[in-house]
Amino acid sequence: MTDPLAEGTRAGELVAVLAERGETVATAESLTAGLLAATIAGIPGASAVLRGGLVVYATDLKSTLGGVDRGQLAQDGPVAMSTARALAEGARQQCGADWGIGLTGVAGPDTQDGHRVGTVFLGLSGVSGTWVREFGLAGDRWTIRKSAVSVAVSELLGRVQESSAG
Repeated sequence: MTDPLAEGTRAGELVAVLAERGETVATAESLTAGLLAATIAGIPGASAVLRGGLVVYATDLKSTLGGVDRGQLAQDGPVAMSTARALAEGARQQCGADWGIGLTGVAGPDTQDGHRVGTVFLGLSGVSGTWVREFGLAGDRWTIRKSAVSVAVSELLGRVQESSAG
């Protein structure tokens, strides 16, 4: 995967497309701990599209800041499709953005709640609905976190382009 922190990546393309459409994005990040928002913010012109980001690394913050229902969080756990979905919707609502991104997973070095290292759940929320995908990423802790950012940027870019084609 390409390094999402390098200049001229898909993050730049995402910022350009969102700016062209007059749309905004917000993040709720667990395993990436703000790296996605920082990557988007590193692109010139990001202030026109990035509304903000929530770092919800601690489980309780996924509920209090991220909008994940406490009962759902207790039942499904912090690393789950339902959690990524709720985080994406929470980011979008809390920050008043057109698009919300929720990221949760296991960067390692140990498994968490039965999930293997590299398990990442990505939620994307927009006006036409919310989508969630699971990814199995490889590498050390830093590589998994960077790869999760890269996947999130690429997936959102695809959704934004898809919504403009429809």
